[in-house]
Amino acid sequence: RWVLSLQCKGSRNFMSALRRAVEVDFKDKDKHKSQGLYLLTTGIPDQETHTISAYVSEVCRGFDLQLHVCLFSVTKDVDSNRIIPARCANPTETAIAFKEIVQAANGRFHWFGEAGIFESDDITVIVSEMEKAKNYSQKCAFLVESLKQRS
Repeated sequence: RWVLSLQCKGSRNFMSALRRAVEVDFKDKDKHKSQGLYLLTTGIPDQETHTISAYVSEVCRGFDLQLHVCLFSVTKDVDSNRIIPARCANPTETAIAFKEIVQAANGRFHWFGEAGIFESDDITVIVSEMEKAKNYSQKCAFLVESLKQRS
C-alpha cells in the first residue's frame, strides 16, 4: 500500500517530510498495513545524520516500520532550479550517511547512478544466496564423487 508522496520543494528537509508522513498517515497505525517508507533522493538531507538516525530509529520502532532509501547519484551539485542545498556532501559521504540512517530504521539501502548500480542491499543478499548455493553444490558434487570411488 502506497501511503503518500512527499516532496521537499527545493530543499532536502528530510525531517519535515518524515514527520509529515508519520504524523499524518500513521496516526491511525492500526488501520494501515504499510510496512515501509521509501525515500527516493539525489543528495544528503539538510539535517545532521545522527539527528535523523535517532528520530528514524524511534519512529520506526514505534510504528513497526522500515525506511528504505534509493539514492541516485547525479553528476551536478546544483538541481535544475539552481537551488543550492543547505548541506553538501560528495556521493560517497552521502551514501555513508544514508546507510547509517537505513540501519537505524531496519531498512534497505540502494545506490545507483547513470553508470549503473553502485550498491544494493537486495543484490548483496542475492549474491550471498548464490554463493551459498554454489558452495552446497560443490560439496554435493564432492560427496557424490567420493561415494562413486568407494563403490
